[in-house]
Amino acid sequence: MDNADKSVPALRWGILGTGWISTMFVKDLLAPRSSPTKHTIAALGSSSLEKGNAFVEKSWQIAPDQPKPAVYADYQGVYKDASVDIVYIGTPHSLHKANCLDAIAAGKHVLCEKPFTINEREAQEVVDAARAKGVFVMEAMWTRFSPIFTALRPEIIDKNSIGQVQRFFMDFGNYMPLDDLPASSRLKDPALGAGALLDIGIYTLTYASLIMGGFKVGDAHPKLSRVISSLSISHGIDESNVVILEYPATSSPTKAPAKTAILSSTFRYRSDEDFARIEGSNGTIVIFGPAGSVPNGYRMILGPRPAFGEADTREVRTYTVERPEGTLGFFWEADAVAHDIANGRKENALMPLEESLRMMKLMDGIRRDGGLVYPQDEQ
Repeated sequence: MDNADKSVPALRWGILGTGWISTMFVKDLLAPRSSPTKHTIAALGSSSLEKGNAFVEKSWQIAPDQPKPAVYADYQGVYKDASVDIVYIGTPHSLHKANCLDAIAAGKHVLCEKPFTINEREAQEVVDAARAKGVFVMEAMWTRFSPIFTALRPEIIDKNSIGQVQRFFMDFGNYMPLDDLPASSRLKDPALGAGALLDIGIYTLTYASLIMGGFKVGDAHPKLSRVISSLSISHGIDESNVVILEYPATSSPTKAPAKTAILSSTFRYRSDEDFARIEGSNGTIVIFGPAGSVPNGYRMILGPRPAFGEADTREVRTYTVERPEGTLGFFWEADAVAHDIANGRKENALMPLEESLRMMKLMDGIRRDGGLVYPQDEQ
């Protein structure tokens, strides 16, 4: 691909999978919006031509003038397609490692859905292969690229708007009719990496890591002093979980007390609109949205909460995420990837490979402590 004009980066995508996440990703890239970045869906890999063509027919209804991709009845066709610059992997968790390795071997850049792989060992294999081949690879933790974090960082780090952050609470409940799903469902089958932790708990860990870890990622992220967790396991998967992350007190560069993040995720019910709360020594930030993965904004409440019976005169400032109607925000990560590749970078600064390894190691430990073992852990 010719990226001579780096101010207008362009990427030609090959899509693997036709499930919900791939549908939303493609829909966001096809949606009309004001952006200097150009995205083209060049190829689609599916389990059958019928399924792939049906995906294209439905997805392109919002963009009938956009060029339609070549459809393959397997993934190898996407890897071999010379018109594909980067492969987006939206397949079940258990396929991520193999899909990444195959795409990398074909010399393609890769954007792989979260969780990056099933465990840290698999993730390390992918990282090693990417670095050896010299291609760009990133875990598609798309919420990290939401403008909400761009807005939160200066309030928490630079302005110290709510004082020293001391506690963080987040719940991500996404109701799934587990009792009605077949055992082979990606949401129920342990062999496919099913379970709340890897599917949605990773979002709670992401928010906590950024907010409590001073927005430091990878090796720069502060070491946790303790991790406590409880997993509700049924049929070989965690249907819900609770995780507590404890960060140690610091004395340099500034003195700060110990911090605690209390996180929960579940398939048994849907969370409230106000799904997260940051508590500081001089204020609170409440994050809201339809789901933890789709933050719509936050309310910053300045000053400590008044005592019982006292009038609440605190100032409230509201920040709202703006996105084109009908979109979720997958294009923000896609734009970031396009800019990285156009400028010759092999990793993204917000989501470097070391951060993916750190998060996989953290989830491995939580699963190990809770007795949740996947078949891939024993290979």
